[in-house]
Amino acid sequence: MESVQSIKTRLKSIHNIGQITKAMELVAATKMRKSQEIALAGRPYAFASLDLLAKISVQQIDLPPLLKKRKIEKTAFVIITSDKGLAGSFNSATIRKFEKYIKEENIDVKVEERIHALLHPSPSARVNEKYFFIAVGKKAQTYLSNKGLKITESFSRVGDFTLPEQTNQISDFISKGYLEKKWDEVVVFSTYFKSALKQEVLARKIFPIELSSIKKTIEELIPETGKFSEIRKEIKLEEKPADYLIEPSSKVLLSKLAWHLARMRFYHLILETNASEHAARRMAMKNASDNAAELSEDLTLFYNKSRQANITKEISEIVSSTLA
Repeated sequence: MESVQSIKTRLKSIHNIGQITKAMELVAATKMRKSQEIALAGRPYAFASLDLLAKISVQQIDLPPLLKKRKIEKTAFVIITSDKGLAGSFNSATIRKFEKYIKEENIDVKVEERIHALLHPSPSARVNEKYFFIAVGKKAQTYLSNKGLKITESFSRVGDFTLPEQTNQISDFISKGYLEKKWDEVVVFSTYFKSALKQEVLARKIFPIELSSIKKTIEELIPETGKFSEIRKEIKLEEKPADYLIEPSSKVLLSKLAWHLARMRFYHLILETNASEHAARRMAMKNASDNAAELSEDLTLFYNKSRQANITKEISEIVSSTLA
């Protein structure tokens, strides 16, 4: 039987772990609420920009490259995860969504043949890359590296409370690749924040830019329940043509506006991921705290029984020696 001192040491360790996980739960809850507030603070500006784009784009003008569709021959996959762990199934859910997507779309992302072609070049073994992989977050980098997939570019997450300037380099890299026709389609795998208790991983096509998809992304940032759900009633976005006097030209304005909206959309995806990560970590730490409390209770009972058994044994030995 385990000694009473050993049980007491285990009990103390579990108690300390429970205190740590409880503190992490409270920190994650605070960060989750702050992330929501940051995301929703820019909502009026986001809808005003989208409304302007909707009204201008219906006019008979040439659309800029970012708004034009073209034949899809090359695809870039962007996987957004966290840099840190201790977030439950947050990262693994995103990876599972990516694997499910490529399986359902019958996409072959195996690289053995391409690696062999690179190591043994020949006229008949030319590499024609159709798929590109961009990792945002260290967990995504680790996953792609372990799978042997060539990472086109990798970025680390920029902190708990993100500013637009911090995500511009990611958005600009993706937008520039689309303009240079390195890829004709960009699919992002990230987590959609529904509520503090529910997050969902979605696969979104962010290029070419479409008004309907941008509107959906912005609306998705507003939770279905909770403190901020009332904002849903205030959303009004009408795609009606309007007469504008535009300088220097509609084409120049649309081009700059499209680039700006690409930045804004990716910024919102990162904000959404931030809130989801903090919510997942909060729930993981809450479960860990509850498990620690339950285990501590069971171990305390076991400790008391062991201690009582030892006392009873000592009393029995004293009585036996006295009678002898």
